[in-house]
Amino acid sequence: MANFLEIDEARKLLGLSEAATLKEIKRAYKTLAHRHHPDKHSGAAGEETGEIMKRLNWAHKLLIDYCSNYKYSFGEEDVARTYPHDEYLRRYYHGWFDGI
Repeated sequence: MANFLEIDEARKLLGLSEAATLKEIKRAYKTLAHRHHPDKHSGAAGEETGEIMKRLNWAHKLLIDYCSNYKYSFGEEDVARTYPHDEYLRRYYHGWFDGI
């Protein structure tokens, strides 16, 4: 299991904010992997990008594993916190004609 410092380092390596979706993690990895892939560079630059790719692969695997093993809460309060706009719409539609 990874600790917070490793997760934070991986997040920063991929250029992610403190909150990111799985889709954002994958997009950041693909963008950086495309930019730093050793096959696109030759000589010393190729060796350097090889090391960068090793770190990117480590960060991607760590974050994907973390997200895959994360326990999600399906409680009403947690869902409302995740999708606050749904609560606003509910109040709008159901409270629109109250008191008339």
